[in-house]
Amino acid sequence: MKRKKTDQPIQHGHSLFSLSLFTTFFLVLLLMSGVHIGLIVFMNKYNINSLIQVFIPTIYWAIVALSLTLYTGKRVKSTYEKPMLQLAEATNKVATGDFSVYVSPLHTADKHDYLDMMILDFNKMVEELGSVEVLKTDFFSDVSHEIKTPLAVIQNTTELLRNQKISQTGHEIYLNSITQATKRLSDLITNMLKLNKLEKQTIQSMPDTFDLNAQLCACAIQFEDEWEKKEIEFEADIEETVKIASDEGLLALVWTNLLSNAVKFTDKGGSIRLTQHSNEKEIQVSISDTGCGMDENTRNHVFDKFYQGDTSRSTEGNGLGLALVKRIIEIVGGSIKIDSILNQGTTFHIILPKTNDYYAKEDETDEKKSTAE
Repeated sequence: MKRKKTDQPIQHGHSLFSLSLFTTFFLVLLLMSGVHIGLIVFMNKYNINSLIQVFIPTIYWAIVALSLTLYTGKRVKSTYEKPMLQLAEATNKVATGDFSVYVSPLHTADKHDYLDMMILDFNKMVEELGSVEVLKTDFFSDVSHEIKTPLAVIQNTTELLRNQKISQTGHEIYLNSITQATKRLSDLITNMLKLNKLEKQTIQSMPDTFDLNAQLCACAIQFEDEWEKKEIEFEADIEETVKIASDEGLLALVWTNLLSNAVKFTDKGGSIRLTQHSNEKEIQVSISDTGCGMDENTRNHVFDKFYQGDTSRSTEGNGLGLALVKRIIEIVGGSIKIDSILNQGTTFHIILPKTNDYYAKEDETDEKKSTAE
């Protein structure tokens, strides 16, 4: 489950106390002033006692002031105090871990005031917090499962090794199982640490200018034995050389993960194709295979941590490789896209800038320092 980021401008909405309310107050006070003048004229006309002439207007304005005060208090309570108390109560529930809270706006969408906007933002915040909580729960569940599986293999195989009657061949098979399980556990922890560092930006980028195609070839050669064993036809269509200013170490992880997946998910006798072309500003690399492909649901979740669409091959990985790939591509300023058809194959398209703006600024700063010295 991924959170969706929405960059929307802040909307202020209508005021809680509209111009019509102030207009009503003005007209009422104007009317009351007219009544007051009428009372004065009436009392003067009939020569009413001067003490009464003071007493009656005082009582009159006291009633007017009390009425307006009560009306204003009622309006403030209904339009401001009551919804703020509801919002405070909802905030308290969220603080205790209840992310199912929802506060209803006071008005319809076309009449939202700034308090309505605050309530809508609060509801959105609670929804996001709920998503984070779900992600955290899923993460711990997935980690527990991924760690438990190889540990179970190690434990069970160790118990079998206690049997002194097993043959030398069986002994070797059990030792290989333990080795593979420990390697899987080690890879899981390593990838988790890498991903954690990448997400927290604690890995310092080491930009350098290097030949990307030489790197692609070097990464592909690592899997030569594996594709030959599966009789996979590997084809590369790349330029002779192309320079890029980026992080060489991080990009090597990208190609290694994508090529490893291509070999893993391509059946015997299939094919893998590596293509690359570039223009003045960017480089596109595509890695295609004729493997099992993905359905729509898998394509939507393939970059999620621990997600494995093809469970029949779940023992060959831990579901963190593509999450690493996506995060690295984001760090170096590129983009990644998937084209895949179930049972027909998958293609990953990666677009990288030839010169990352961040690295260019660093180089420019270093050049200025050198010139100054």
